Amino acid sequence: MSSELNNESTPNEMIPVNITIADRNYRVRIAPKDEEAVRKTAALINQKMVEFKNLYAGKDSQDYISMVLLWFTTEQQSNGQNLYELESLQNQIDSLSASIEKVVSGT
Repeated sequence: MSSELNNESTPNEMIPVNITIADRNYRVRIAPKDEEAVRKTAALINQKMVEFKNLYAGKDSQDYISMVLLWFTTEQQSNGQNLYELESLQNQIDSLSASIEKVVSGT
């Protein structure tokens, strides 16, 4: 999976980073200046997943991921993010969700 968080970086400037979300490893290519933000975001996603698992026992990982995405998007909207940034985030979320669904379904 490849992700370009910083559209100004060329492919040669991108670095590979391994992140873990919901006990699954993902290798993404990002601008070096985005590495800390990506790692912190992945840690926050995992933290929220644990919180939702404690609140809603018996669900599967995809349910928790959906809950985290809903929480994250709602937080971003309430913090004054503009529509363009939300659309970009939604595209990244959709791409990550599609990748997760492929892995979960085994295709």
